[in-house]
Amino acid sequence: MDRRGFLQVVRAAGVAAVALPVVSACGSDSAQPAAGGTSTTRGTAATPSTSPTPATFAGYGLLGAPDANGLRLPEGFTSRVVATTGEPVGDSGYAWHTAPDGGAVFAQPDGGWIYVSNSEFVPGGVGMVRFDQDGEIVGARSLLTGSVLNCGGGVTPWGTWLSCEEHDGGVIYEVDPTGATEPTQRPALGVFKHEAAASDGAEQVVYLTEDVPEGGLYRFRPATWGDLATGTLEVLTKSVGSADDVGTWVAVPDPTALAGPVRDQVPDAWRFDGGEGIDVFDSIVFFSTKGDNRLWRLEPSGNDQATVTVAWDSATAPTDAAATVDAVDNVVMGPNQLPFVAEDGAGMHLVVVAADGSMWPVVHVTGPEGSEVTGPAFSPDGTRLYFSSQRDPGRTYEVTGPFV
Repeated sequence: MDRRGFLQVVRAAGVAAVALPVVSACGSDSAQPAAGGTSTTRGTAATPSTSPTPATFAGYGLLGAPDANGLRLPEGFTSRVVATTGEPVGDSGYAWHTAPDGGAVFAQPDGGWIYVSNSEFVPGGVGMVRFDQDGEIVGARSLLTGSVLNCGGGVTPWGTWLSCEEHDGGVIYEVDPTGATEPTQRPALGVFKHEAAASDGAEQVVYLTEDVPEGGLYRFRPATWGDLATGTLEVLTKSVGSADDVGTWVAVPDPTALAGPVRDQVPDAWRFDGGEGIDVFDSIVFFSTKGDNRLWRLEPSGNDQATVTVAWDSATAPTDAAATVDAVDNVVMGPNQLPFVAEDGAGMHLVVVAADGSMWPVVHVTGPEGSEVTGPAFSPDGTRLYFSSQRDPGRTYEVTGPFV
């Protein structure tokens, strides 16, 4: 079943840009994997993924046969399995959580990094895997318990993880990726069916998506940047007669939703069909809506306004495109400052979107039925991509290669 069907089951159980030049593929089969997991290297000739004619963009577009981990990758890329639901991660003793979803990477002072991952389940939570500077797995643990259906999230500039609950009474938890401090609820960011979050340090705001039909797009302006305890939650509006691509931010009267659903409190709220992933680079925001299968681009335009345009639309995408996706979901800006988008659909692809709106396949996960691709995030140096197949079983991968 698809992701929406999966959520209905678990709820019944417990919960009512800049352009990148087009270049040929780089790298070779001699690329070495990081230590600590199963690894394979593509050794077969490249074959087209979904395009009837061979084509490449920055090395993407041509994927080989499935490797030993069931992944189809571009030439010169390798993969390993980092964690599997219910099984201990490395030597940590921590059993990886069910239904891994949104994820992110946090650089550490010792040169290593941490990958955090939500659990979109009942109960939910957050887990993490710690890597040393050579990519060796050196630890794993739970970071958050007692939450429900933790879906997407977002990284703050001060190094915490915003884990979003995806149900009508959902809140955001601010989580320390190291586990040194306790998680904290942040109800000022709204009580609604959260999907994901993205922080913009230049604008000093946090953007938020809502996973419902006719949902809103929000931004939170903290009273003090770096402290999410208090501030102003706003929803993007589009007045009748205004330019089609211009919206205005208006304060939500009651972010706690005691006065009614947050999305219905402000007239002329701009409605988006199932808000999903979101990320920001250089104050340009990319976010996806699964209901109409679109990727959007938002740019602040002053005077509490923003210009919003469609960056990719499945309805107008050419049928012979290098890649299309069935239900866009998680979004992460890659080391090339272009959005990488995970597919919440049977295709099980992760793609990169070029500045002209064309999509190019980066990874194809083969094998699991009724799953989806979740949690894409890059290592600090941009050479490793982490993501999960959420179900049957939940499995988290690392792909290493010439992403830059």
